[in-house]
Amino acid sequence: MLISWFRRIPKSSRVVGARNFGGSSPKYSNVLSGIQMDIPNMNFHEYLFSKNEKFYGLTAYECGVTGRKYTYDDVRIMSRNLSKNLRKKLRLNRGDVVAILLQNIPEYPVAAYGIYEAGLTVTTMNPIFTANEIFRQLASSSTKAVITMPEHFDKVKLAAQHIKKDLPVICVKTKNGESLPRGGIDFFEFTSTDLDMPSIQPSNMDDVCTILYSSGTTGLPKGVELTHRNLVAEQSQFCHTDVLMVQPPTETTQEVIPGVLPMYHSFGFFIMNIFMSTNGVKVVTIPKFTPDWFISTLRNHRMSVMVVAPPLISFLTNYPNVKDEYLKSLKFVLTGAAPLSKEDEERFLKKTGPDTFISQGYGLTECPSIALVTKGASKRNENARGSVGIPHANTQIKVVAVDDPTGTPLGPNQNGEIFARGPQMMKGYLNNPEATKNAFVDGWLKTGDIGYYDEDGLLYVCDRLKELIKVSGFQVAPAELEAVLRDYPAVEDAAVIGVPHERYGEVPRAYVVPKNGSKLCPVELNNYFMEKVAKYKRLMGGIEITHTIPKSASGKILRKELKMQYDGGRR
Repeated sequence: MLISWFRRIPKSSRVVGARNFGGSSPKYSNVLSGIQMDIPNMNFHEYLFSKNEKFYGLTAYECGVTGRKYTYDDVRIMSRNLSKNLRKKLRLNRGDVVAILLQNIPEYPVAAYGIYEAGLTVTTMNPIFTANEIFRQLASSSTKAVITMPEHFDKVKLAAQHIKKDLPVICVKTKNGESLPRGGIDFFEFTSTDLDMPSIQPSNMDDVCTILYSSGTTGLPKGVELTHRNLVAEQSQFCHTDVLMVQPPTETTQEVIPGVLPMYHSFGFFIMNIFMSTNGVKVVTIPKFTPDWFISTLRNHRMSVMVVAPPLISFLTNYPNVKDEYLKSLKFVLTGAAPLSKEDEERFLKKTGPDTFISQGYGLTECPSIALVTKGASKRNENARGSVGIPHANTQIKVVAVDDPTGTPLGPNQNGEIFARGPQMMKGYLNNPEATKNAFVDGWLKTGDIGYYDEDGLLYVCDRLKELIKVSGFQVAPAELEAVLRDYPAVEDAAVIGVPHERYGEVPRAYVVPKNGSKLCPVELNNYFMEKVAKYKRLMGGIEITHTIPKSASGKILRKELKMQYDGGRR
């Protein structure tokens, strides 16, 4: 039943090989196009408050550890007060950058909303950053103030000394009896004090309001400039009726989600702080992931929605203390940040039950929403499992042969680099015109991801371009091999990297984590693996048993660390 989707797509945008459901033959162009929708013409903070004002009496954010919580009305009042204090007491002006360096706590969205309402610009930082890493981002973004926690105060101040600035540091106290560091500013003083301040003029839609950091397809982290127009478009796309993942609250029901996805990361920032808030969802924040905190949150709150990276799907499936009953209220799961294999998805559904709908989302910091598996797409095609779905509204996608400078789109089932364009796409990289220029080809963003689409217009992401293993000219995607390894009964987790080889140039090497209580024999695993893959994909670099796979907070495998470990072992 693909007809309902294709009828909404102009004939010039239909996919090569797509079925023709009547009428004249379509003119194919090898470009996937999402449906068209109107994007509101308002700045981002106006959009936010126009969406969540109807939920003011409901709980918006609750700490899963301490129970500290705020209603939507609380968040609105606190953020408005914060915005006025930032402008008056700190004398911050339109466009000035304020950094948020916080764990996942209920005050995170208050900080973000207050910065936006003051006409300022948000940049986020990982709370585990060292002083040196904080310094680099402070310098790059020209940050004028920082919102953090007392435990991070000293390293923020040390970082500020490196840039020879006496930055104001606002501290959120989260523990009973916690003292304010000397020189620190009390966050709650700013959020509880209502100053008599005139409203500021609305920001221009093309003004930058958020700077998030990404390495892009190559190199060191760069500041991704996102405008009001970008973010209003991105949130509107997620709220479109075809893809909306939550139901509006009623007098007796409210969707509940664990806030485990890092809020400083683009995926967590836009989903947990923005999308859930604009749809009346209760977010139960988890300051940092620990099995005990996460499981306790699942046990004490009936979660109906979950947004996680694939490693957490594996954790929920295999960890013995995650009881099936904790997941029985789960209706919708969105995964992102890394590919989720069809096999991992099917194993998870055996635990939750068939009524749970799993959707894979695909986006980048540079283009927060690109594609999503919708319920409609899943019903039309059972093979949608393992896919990231169809393009978001107002978004176009094409697949281009690697290193093809012309950007000519490939047909179905041909691997290549994914290109995207749409209103949610970044303005550019901060103070880096060369990197911005290299990120685009004729207005299309080069994502750096390898993938393909099928005859039904469903997109599949295989791996990162820079992580492909080239074996005698063949391109091997580590994620594909990892999915095969994780399907072995005694394997809990797996990672694959490319290592040098005299004959083939590069060959795959696997690192595998055994399941608890399982005896994992590398020879037996390798025999199993060889039956599943083509000869050039075999693990000629060997198999190493390990206790853990290094991963980022968003769930991405840190292959660089494994390569450094391998190189160090060869010396």
